[in-house]
Amino acid sequence: MTGDVWEVVIGLEVHVQLRTRTKAFCDCLTAFGGAPNTRTCPVCLALPGALPVLNGRAVELAATAALALGCTVHEESVFARKNYFYPDLPKGYQISQFDRPLATNGRVTFRGQDGQPRVVGIDRVHMEEDAGKSIHDRYPGLTAIDLNRAGTPLIEIVTAPDLRHSTDAGVFLRQLKRTVEYLDVSDANMEEGSLRVDANVSVRAKGAVEYGTKTEIKNMNSFSSVERAIDVEHARQSRILADGGRVRQETLLWDAARQDVRPARSKEESHDYRYFPDPDLPPLLLTPEWIATRRDALPELPNERRARFVAAYGLPETDAEVLTASRNVAEYFEQVARAHGDGKAAANWVVGEVQAALNTLGVDITHLPVTPESLASLLDMVRGGTISNTAAKRVFALMLTTAEAPRILAEREGLLLVNDDATLRQWVDAVCATSPDEIRRLRAGERKLLGVLVGQVMKTSGGRADPRKVSALLAAMATDTSAFKP
Repeated sequence: MTGDVWEVVIGLEVHVQLRTRTKAFCDCLTAFGGAPNTRTCPVCLALPGALPVLNGRAVELAATAALALGCTVHEESVFARKNYFYPDLPKGYQISQFDRPLATNGRVTFRGQDGQPRVVGIDRVHMEEDAGKSIHDRYPGLTAIDLNRAGTPLIEIVTAPDLRHSTDAGVFLRQLKRTVEYLDVSDANMEEGSLRVDANVSVRAKGAVEYGTKTEIKNMNSFSSVERAIDVEHARQSRILADGGRVRQETLLWDAARQDVRPARSKEESHDYRYFPDPDLPPLLLTPEWIATRRDALPELPNERRARFVAAYGLPETDAEVLTASRNVAEYFEQVARAHGDGKAAANWVVGEVQAALNTLGVDITHLPVTPESLASLLDMVRGGTISNTAAKRVFALMLTTAEAPRILAEREGLLLVNDDATLRQWVDAVCATSPDEIRRLRAGERKLLGVLVGQVMKTSGGRADPRKVSALLAAMATDTSAFKP
């Protein structure tokens, strides 16, 4: 009902922690964890006389991300002071960028929830520092402050209000996360706060041109939470408008336990922060040559790699999507495909057995005990008729717990394919004896039963029978009634 009358308009603000060793303006380490307030210095703590010095590596990573999002990286940008008071902000202001950001005017293309292409504009990408962390559950009735995170380098990616469905917002965010991981500019770990999302949501009548009053939703710790929070806020604003009321511009917090939003404060405008250029930091100047070098160094991005996998290996879109969901998975697959020479077989195994193993073990593919070379060797054995596909899965399971080569494991477990006719005929005879009706129907012309009977022989043999020779023997039996006696 809500979507039939009132259209939701969504813009996102995504904060991405840059993968640097040290903070944005000092030499304190950025590694997650550590005892509270141990990774701080006079700059982090805003002690008198302490001056910030910009981290050059943070600039490189920020520019790389902006270029990958199709933005124009400006040769001159300016750091500003964003003034507001909060206990975890020692200086009383945050170093950010305002009217002269690092980059503007980008775009991201993705397939929406209905499978159709979508384009979301990127209004700006700017650099800023993170605040500290307020901890409300450490001491009863008190709030503790940990400043280890204060000064950590971030980029804020601000989209245009181009999204019209909560599910599209989730798809966009997953692609954005995948992109920054491919670039290696961030680990984008939401649980550790390396990627945080705020959603700006407004509602208007279907067909209207003017935007409605927007609210900003914070405190969402997963993409599914973002989707759910947008749906809840869409419904809330729609009810207000349907009843003739007015939506207030405010900041809302997502309450995951109640599956609802609650007011936090009135939403600030830019003038509320009293921005002005930071006198301690000169303008950031980048040469055209420096920007071009960063653009030329961009890796193959997820959309490009997915299209190449479809074209080069003849894969369906669904498999290519799974294989490119992670840069590490994509590289693992390609190593298997190149070593084995059959991209489709490699894809089937990586999408199937490998993904299942990763889920069971709970590890990244870089920690999978089976190397791409070992998996390719196993697939070579299947293609060469040395081992059946069923037996290969048993060998793969063993490879997860041992470093031994697949051939050694197959030999020790007695899983190498049996090819001699005498043994194969014994297994076929055994199946014929237990399946007389199927044999009669096969001889009567029901060729579809051939596969069923081959499967029964494979089961009887424990996966050791050569399925191609078994199929040939059964096919011969179907035309030569004297060949076997059920």
